[in-house]
Amino acid sequence: RPAKQASMATKIINAPEDLVQQSINGLLIRNPHLARLDGYPDIKVVFDKHHDKSKVAIISGGGSGHEPAHAGYVGQGMLTAAVCGEVFASPSAEAVLAAILTVGGPAGVLLIVKNYTGDRLHFGIAAERAKAAGIPVEMVVVGEDVAIDTPGLAGRRGLAGTVLVHKVAGAAAASGAPLSEVVAAAQQAAGAVATAGCALRVCTLPGKVPSHRLGDGEMELGLGIHGEPGHTRCAALGAAPLVARMLDHIAASRFFGLQGGERLALLVNNLGATTPLEVECVVREAVAHLQSHHKAVVERVWAGPFMTSLDMAGVSLTLMRLAPGAGGDKVLAALDVAVGAPGWPHTPATLSQEPPVPVPAGVHEGVGAEGGAPSGCGPLSEAALRAAAEALVAAAQQLNELDAKVGDGDCGDTVAHGGGALPC
Repeated sequence: RPAKQASMATKIINAPEDLVQQSINGLLIRNPHLARLDGYPDIKVVFDKHHDKSKVAIISGGGSGHEPAHAGYVGQGMLTAAVCGEVFASPSAEAVLAAILTVGGPAGVLLIVKNYTGDRLHFGIAAERAKAAGIPVEMVVVGEDVAIDTPGLAGRRGLAGTVLVHKVAGAAAASGAPLSEVVAAAQQAAGAVATAGCALRVCTLPGKVPSHRLGDGEMELGLGIHGEPGHTRCAALGAAPLVARMLDHIAASRFFGLQGGERLALLVNNLGATTPLEVECVVREAVAHLQSHHKAVVERVWAGPFMTSLDMAGVSLTLMRLAPGAGGDKVLAALDVAVGAPGWPHTPATLSQEPPVPVPAGVHEGVGAEGGAPSGCGPLSEAALRAAAEALVAAAQQLNELDAKVGDGDCGDTVAHGGGALPC
């Protein structure tokens, strides 16, 4: 028992074997439009109980550990159902078939599948069984990874770009389009996306000890959402050079081949343990690099956890190419339409290029007791203030060490910043 508890100390869970089911139950508690099939533990299917069967149903899924994918994208205008496997394990063909039989109707079903062997096999078997039962079913496979220009037999991996395919296909289905048009929209979206990822730390599976594959000061480029090795391991890079390297890799890929002046949508994906501070810094660098280096017209930007890898410390960048004119506008409209899925952002993704608002007058000048400028500082007072400031700067490390015993260890840096701000 103690050993088991120690191995779970890196996760706030009850037991690894119950985690996926309990997480699904939590999602259902706070989203009354969702329901699940009573098939635990083998069948873990979440579906939109308000789905209109006269419209095409969109089903996706795969191993858990990528939340909010896939159950978080179930709702009006996006997925109709999600089939959840155990952590990083494909769901069974029986579970997929159960989802098809639950939400499928005369309008048919589209399966959107990430390009992994288990997912393709199990979703494919379920599709054939459903067709034999008289349900129209089509399948679109997403594999937009550009980590390796010459992938092996398994092909390119499906990554965060899959979520944009969900969004475009879901909008087409919600509009009442027939199955053939929904499939075409999904295929077009799948062919227009490309993703590259990076991480400073790989993920830790529930109930397992943390991996030390990457040492301090190292990072990996091109790794997968299950911790699969990437194409490059290197010294950790700052945000600007890292983002430039990732975007240039996508741009040069034979699968994407970005040209100057193209219209793009950008998705910055938090792989699980990256702070919002870091993610927004990446957004800034990515938009700036695309605009300045690639002369791209960035039309939409999303940022946050879309396709995570448990607690991986890293990000992925997805570009979606938008066609000129009406074709690209139609895709943008599909991406913009509001949805009822809890995992999709509910704020606009259009870019803001507004300049900063000026600081109100008088903030920096200071105001004395009579409303005028403060009196000058005498030589003795100035010398005392400077001595105190210099002492604080000199004691920064010691103050940090003391603060670390009871707090976050930054007290010395804070007071040193203030001491160093005195005008010369």
